Amino acid sequence: MTETRSPSPPVANSALVPRMRPFTSTIFAEITALAVRTGAINLGQGFPDTDGPQLILDEATRAINGGANQYPPGPGVPELRAAVAEHQKRFYGLDVDADSEVLVTAGATEAIAATILALCEAGDEVVTFEPYYDSYAASIALAGARRRTVRLRHPSFTVDADELRAAFSERTRVVLLNSPHNPTGKVFSRAELELIAQLAVEHDAIVVTDEVYEHLVFDDLKHIPMSTLPGMADRTVTISSAGKTFSVTGWKIGWLHGRPELVAAARAVKQFLTFVSGGPLQPAVAAALGLGDEFYTELAGSMQRKRDLLVDGLRAAGLDVFPTSGTYFVITDAAALGFDDGIELCQQLPDLIGVAAVPVSVFCDDKESTKSLVRFAYCKRDEVLREAAERLSRLRHSLA
Repeated sequence: MTETRSPSPPVANSALVPRMRPFTSTIFAEITALAVRTGAINLGQGFPDTDGPQLILDEATRAINGGANQYPPGPGVPELRAAVAEHQKRFYGLDVDADSEVLVTAGATEAIAATILALCEAGDEVVTFEPYYDSYAASIALAGARRRTVRLRHPSFTVDADELRAAFSERTRVVLLNSPHNPTGKVFSRAELELIAQLAVEHDAIVVTDEVYEHLVFDDLKHIPMSTLPGMADRTVTISSAGKTFSVTGWKIGWLHGRPELVAAARAVKQFLTFVSGGPLQPAVAAALGLGDEFYTELAGSMQRKRDLLVDGLRAAGLDVFPTSGTYFVITDAAALGFDDGIELCQQLPDLIGVAAVPVSVFCDDKESTKSLVRFAYCKRDEVLREAAERLSRLRHSLA
């Protein structure tokens, strides 16, 4: 996924159609500008500050020099589609047909948009969870559909079964699920997934799952794809990408898989969004997906250590820190430092101590319930995180 953008105040006198006016500008541009102006360590943006394994870089260079620079096939190069199918079999025991059940996309963001546009008509409803990755709201709006959110309440971010049931109706067309979850770091439990699956079946809804952080799961937990639950392979579109797993977020190579009719629907839309993308990068991603188990084990272990390093610094700064079991984000509560408004704190942090973060309320429809929460990213080099922790240790003094 690309870094999150979030609904902003409507733009007056705009030529833009009304349903898209909330998505024209974001706090992320403001925070990034503040970080640049102040020289702050930017823990607001969710991308690594190092490249991925040398193999993937070498394979991309080889493909470019080898002439793989024209349009790739519309569904994606055969070797990447085969690698995606093999990956799903290897890690989850799923049988996926590479030719009819896999579609390569311009990152997970396009996969989400193409799928929602393919499946939803104006007036249909999409159930999703908040805080939510911001492109969800924009994709739903593009389709003219209606967003029905279920709150993941801190500190545990568990799913309230009654609230989830109440979000479904006769208009429910899609459930849009993200696990591991950005921005909370939550990994949905099997029981939660089973309830979502049950309700999807009852309402004849398709589940669209964003699993880009599938290999960033910590504390001996396991990522459970929705499509592995009994009966759910037929009504699930599974989305992932190379960006988070291989630290190449700028490549924008994603994919989706599902039953042939669902993939064909998404492909019909996708061809008029980007047509194709990343020709020489696709074979490189295919090669990287075949890396040995040690790569995936070290990836999760390294990110867990980074999480712990930053969490220690955040706690030393006096912030309440909520558990995070996946992704590379951690959420804190600024109320412990006397800040009831996370936006206000994030606007001051770069000048106060030279660290940038983002407020969680921008990911929510119910902004009051998360008003004091702030998200930090720990997908940075250890020395950067140590410096950030040292700066954070001065926060209480800076506020005195």
